[in-house]
Amino acid sequence: MKKINSIFRIVIVAIVFTYIPVTAGAWGMLGHRIVGQIAENHLSAKARKALRAILGDESIAMASNWGDFIKSDPTYNYLYNWHFVNLPEGLDRQGVNAFLDGEKTPNVYNKIPEMVTILKDAKSTADQKKLALRLLIHLAGDLNQPMHTARKDDLGGNKIYVTWFGEKSNLHRVWDESLILYQELSYTEYAAAIDHPTKDQLNAWKNTSLKDFVYGSYVACNKIYANTKAEDKLSYKYNFDFVGLLNEQLLKGGICLANILNDTYR
Repeated sequence: MKKINSIFRIVIVAIVFTYIPVTAGAWGMLGHRIVGQIAENHLSAKARKALRAILGDESIAMASNWGDFIKSDPTYNYLYNWHFVNLPEGLDRQGVNAFLDGEKTPNVYNKIPEMVTILKDAKSTADQKKLALRLLIHLAGDLNQPMHTARKDDLGGNKIYVTWFGEKSNLHRVWDESLILYQELSYTEYAAAIDHPTKDQLNAWKNTSLKDFVYGSYVACNKIYANTKAEDKLSYKYNFDFVGLLNEQLLKGGICLANILNDTYR
């Protein structure tokens, strides 16, 4: 009887977790590594040398998920708000800029410059620099995930429940992981497939400010909201409609990160 009860409890738990969508927090592991690999492809010689001095043999791609891995340690709970910035709907570029200037709560936009300051400070210890660099790498990826510049009322799409190829999920999770995983590529394959910016794109993105990258993610986020509703059944058509936007945001994330690192170590 004890054995039967134990099996029954396991089955119940399995059923419960099948029907509760997991709340994701950022690009999934694959997305962050794609961004990191692309950034590595665009590093200056000075930046490459500086990163090696801090990270040793750890690549940007491998360092990119530290910001999520560390969520397992309560000591780092203070980092929760750093992964996103909630933006109200209906803002134009000036409205986004004004909101970012006025928002004092720790967020993905205002913490990136703080990490850069630590990296530039000659008084920062090796441990402080490693922490700042790992976080910077992760946050630059998050900033270019459109659902990390989304609305507070639905927790960045976490409360917009949809199905993905028949499985219960939510909009945030679809953009964190599901769309990327659906392409069935490793992070190196994915980076190689999309890291082909045109000359005009590269010039434009290299002269794009951090605020402009936020605004770009916000515009992408609004497109997603406009074309995805609660209870939508997402599958092949959704992938067809949005894989181009997904790839552009991953590519922009890599260029954004490379820009920050190259500027830090000019």
